[in-house]
Amino acid sequence: MTTPGARASTADLGGYFPLGPWRVRRAGYGAMQLAGDGFFGPAARDGDEAVRVLQAAVAAGVDHIDTAQYYGPGTVNQLIREALHPYPASLAIVSKVAARRDTDGALVPFDDPHELRQDIEDNLTTLDIDRLAAVNLRIADPAAPAGRRFDAQIAALVQARDEGLIGGVGISNVSREHLVRARAQTEIVCVQNLFNLADQSARDVLAECEAHGIAFVPYCPLGLAGDQRRRLLTEPVLTATAARLGATPVQAALAWLLDLASNILLIPGTRTRGHLAENLAAADVRLDDTARTELTRHFRP
Repeated sequence: MTTPGARASTADLGGYFPLGPWRVRRAGYGAMQLAGDGFFGPAARDGDEAVRVLQAAVAAGVDHIDTAQYYGPGTVNQLIREALHPYPASLAIVSKVAARRDTDGALVPFDDPHELRQDIEDNLTTLDIDRLAAVNLRIADPAAPAGRRFDAQIAALVQARDEGLIGGVGISNVSREHLVRARAQTEIVCVQNLFNLADQSARDVLAECEAHGIAFVPYCPLGLAGDQRRRLLTEPVLTATAARLGATPVQAALAWLLDLASNILLIPGTRTRGHLAENLAAADVRLDDTARTELTRHFRP
């Protein structure tokens, strides 16, 4: 496939880690931002650039793309299909289910077992693909107890896996209790939680994943959009560390995640090829002991 546009110059994109039956590079791509402002359609302002970003990511070696049917809704999956279909055999496309958008763009639950199945099938149809590498069950409230309803939701994903619609079962926005309960029922191949330098509240979930060889995929790896992200990326400790390492603050923040645990898979998102190249080049940044000490001292769990 001929891919127009800039190509990120990275050596190995941070090495590899298993994602269920797949083995993917640790630097991947999150497609959420391609849905437009507020992650709600229509597509990003420059649809052609969105296609070129996706093509450039795969050309640079990305083999793990994160998406969801409710991004848009449907907009992002349509762009992925337009840009990459027929898909490379090595490309792992991961989605998440249990939510939909209302007419105002707000997320609303869509998480009864039969609705989860419908969501999986909608992803497959829009992407024009026979099987997703994995699907994450998105929990609306990570503080909610993991009970029988959660069990039924996991069972719906297990059935889809056993029927060949998905390669692995994942969970998202969960507590350690959710993870332990899910693992008692089936193999969990990935967990996707909010986690970054500024918000390390999911440390216990990361530790549980690391102990059992489960891929941990932090969403919003540079902080939540807006003020939190701006505050993080302008923190003097981070900017000084990045400058000393010959990196940007974005790259230093992403490199910290890669350095923190070998089971972390990155999925930073962007709408431009320039930012894509910056994000992927974080895999080439190596933190030294001074950087680890300074960042750990300043950004405490």
